[in-house]
Amino acid sequence: MYEWRTGRSCLFKNNAHLVFVTKYRRGVFTKEMLDRTKEIMEETCKQMDCELLEFGGEHDHVHLMVSIHPKVAV
Repeated sequence: MYEWRTGRSCLFKNNAHLVFVTKYRRGVFTKEMLDRTKEIMEETCKQMDCELLEFGGEHDHVHLMVSIHPKVAV
């Protein structure tokens, strides 16, 4: 499914499924907003030494599957 990652002295597979939902599940996300959100999340993951494995969303929520490095607090 998802590959094991290695650190300097560890082997890990810390995957987190994150879901962000709009208040009252109101449909506010457009295709352009979802595309831009994906770009921002990819950039943020790189800065945090994480990897964005999957991204998806609809008009009222966004799903992320992220591989998180053990040094990052969740």
